[in-house]
Parts: sequence; C-alpha cells; structure tokens
Amino acid sequence: MDHFHYQDDRLHCEEVALDRIAEAVGTPFFCYSGKTLRHHLAVFQQAFAKAKHLVCYSVKANSNLAILDLLARDGAGFDIVSGGELERVRRIGCPGHKIVFSGVGKTKEEIRQALEYGILMFNVESRSELYRIDTLAGELGVRASVALRINPDVDPNTHPHISTGLKRNKFGIPYHNALDLYRDAQRLSHIQLLGLDCHIGSQLTTLSPFVDALKRILTLVSTLKHEGIPLAYLDLGGGLGIPYDQSRPPPLPDHYASALLRELDGFDLTLILEPGRVIAGNAGVLVTRVEYIKDNEDKRFIITDAGMNDLMRPALYDAYHGIQPVVRRFGMEEEVVDVVGPICESGDFFARNRLLPAFSEGDLLAVRSSGAYGFSMSSNYNTRPRAAEVMVQGDRFAIIRRRETLDELLHNEILFP
Repeated sequence: MDHFHYQDDRLHCEEVALDRIAEAVGTPFFCYSGKTLRHHLAVFQQAFAKAKHLVCYSVKANSNLAILDLLARDGAGFDIVSGGELERVRRIGCPGHKIVFSGVGKTKEEIRQALEYGILMFNVESRSELYRIDTLAGELGVRASVALRINPDVDPNTHPHISTGLKRNKFGIPYHNALDLYRDAQRLSHIQLLGLDCHIGSQLTTLSPFVDALKRILTLVSTLKHEGIPLAYLDLGGGLGIPYDQSRPPPLPDHYASALLRELDGFDLTLILEPGRVIAGNAGVLVTRVEYIKDNEDKRFIITDAGMNDLMRPALYDAYHGIQPVVRRFGMEEEVVDVVGPICESGDFFARNRLLPAFSEGDLLAVRSSGAYGFSMSSNYNTRPRAAEVMVQGDRFAIIRRRETLDELLHNEILFP
C-alpha cells in the first residue's frame, strides 16, 4: 500500500496536494511519503518477527540522508556497496554493528574505512577480496568479520540486467568452490567467519527462486557445521518485487517470510534481509510538467520536463511505470500516446503506446513507483541539473535535497591552462 491518493480530483501525497508542492519547488521533483516508507519497513520487520533477524535497508535503492534517517529511527540497519554509502550511514549515526558491506569491487580504502568503523561484516565476493581483507585487517591489528557470498546458480526469472545468482553473473562465489574457500578462510589469522550471503536478483515476483536458492544454501550450511565451521548469520539479500503494474503482483512480505522460515526450521541462524525496492519503490513519485504535445502523423508525443537522466529505468530495462494526472479534469478522454522527455536520445521515454488521459500543455503528471532507483540512478546527461527531492509527513512537506544549479554542476570543471 502507499499514501498517494486523489482528494477533490487532486493527487495528494498523504495530506499534501502535489500541485501545491510543484508550485513551491518547481518541476521536475521526486516526492516521497514518509508514512509509506515507515509502513513498508514495519511490514517487513513484522513478517520476520518470529525469527532472529536484522533488516538492512539497501542504501543503493534510495540513499537520501532524510530517508536513511527515517528508517534508522524505526530500527533499520543498512546494506552498503561503497565507501560513499558508508559515509551516508555514518552521517546519520548508524552504529557499525547494523551495517553489512556488499559489492564485487571494494577498494583498499573502502575496506579500511569499514574496518575502522567496525561494521558487522563484509559480504565477500571472491578469493582475491578475502585475502585483501585479511591483509588490511592485519595491518590495522583487527579481525574482519565476513560472510562469503555464494552464487547458487538459480534462475530468478527477472530482467537479465538485475539477475545476480547465475553462473554467468559477476556476483558471488561459485557454489562448487564455496567449501574450499570457507576452509581457506578459516585458516586466515585476521578473518572471523561469521556467515553466508546469498542474493539472486531484483524485482522477483514469485517465491520459488528464493526457496530453491535457500535449499541449496542450507545444504552448504549443514556441511560447514559438520566440518567444524559453524555460522551465526545467514544473509538472504533482497530482491522481492513491487507491483509496478498489476499484471503479476509479487508475493507479500509475510508470504515471503513464511516460505523462507519453513525451510529454516531447525537452523540456529540470525537472518539478515536487505530490502530496498520493496521499502522505497512505491513510496515515491516523479512529478513532471508537460512542455509540449507533438503529433507525428499517427503518433502523439507528450513531452515532459523530466527525462531519462531523472528516471532511467524505462530506458535501461524497458520498465513499466504507472502515469497519472496530478489534477483530474471531468470528462478527460483517453488516447494512446508516448510520454517522452527532452533528452537527445530515442530511448528517452517513460511510456510507449500507453492509453492515458488526454493531457494538455502545462499539465502536471506523476510517474508512479519512482521511489527506488529513481534519483539514486539519475545523472547530469545533457548538462541537466538533477531534480529536487521532497518528503511529506502528514500535512507538512520539506525539501530534502535542493534542485542542483548549473553553477554547482560546473563548479569542479577547469579549463586547460
């Protein structure tokens, strides 16, 4: 569920009309519902209440400091994938024991920073990374807590760009190599083996890939215990999808939890879950204004002031996002249109051949489900300043990231002397 709804034909976020925000901050802007973010986190926490667990929100989904702070206040930990994300969670005061560090390319400096901060554990993606962490921990005189990320070679049946658990993907350690690497890790003097990590992909809409992966992983956990390598944590990653449209509604978090906990019966492990999209996705919209209506023979284009630099998921994944008028007018007819942006790329679109209300120039429209991988993947392509971000809580709203200016955008560029 989310807290975007019509009231007197004006689309509201909680108790604030989006056209009112547009008048105050301009367009385009991302708008997030604080109530929705908190609700989604609470639903996820409650789903796993019967098990020892830590919900580590995936910072890459939406890394705004205000959002991280809101979730931390409600008990979330964090899954990070860079030194920059470590700095973000440090700035909101998240303790190290609620942070896990994932990703295939951790630099020496990033590892040092995480060791010094005292994070819960690294999710290790390769033999080389394991030995690098051991060396750096030795230089600092500490032991590094790690989990090995194991690739179970399970097909998640999702878009190939967001699949992570197959042999052809860059992530994780091949399943058949896992036991040998755990044996090697146990012999390293500055490594503490804490757990096992498994993440198979993003935007999964069925439970069977999660369950299939977990069964393979638990076989390995049992083998490790038999060899005298008991583990305390099992990190099952994220990946649960959201309903961008209603064609294939994903499982609810409580159904997801029930399926996993059935398999985990008899195992004494603390679970780590890394939801990102399912927390933030439907908690945000991108609000943009119609600049032009353009007709090319039998094709009608709705040209907006937001583009693929603001929300690149449609261009990158051919992803579906619902589109709604911010102000509904009585008797609005529908027509088949393309909703596109101003970027000089044919891939710059939000919808193609979509049946939508007949918009007029100057109208506001809301691109739904933009709270995850919207602003966090945005860019300055075509020298476009990035959009403002706004959060609503009840009947109040506040800018949580100012719109960039051209001066800020060009500040670090220097003419060749």
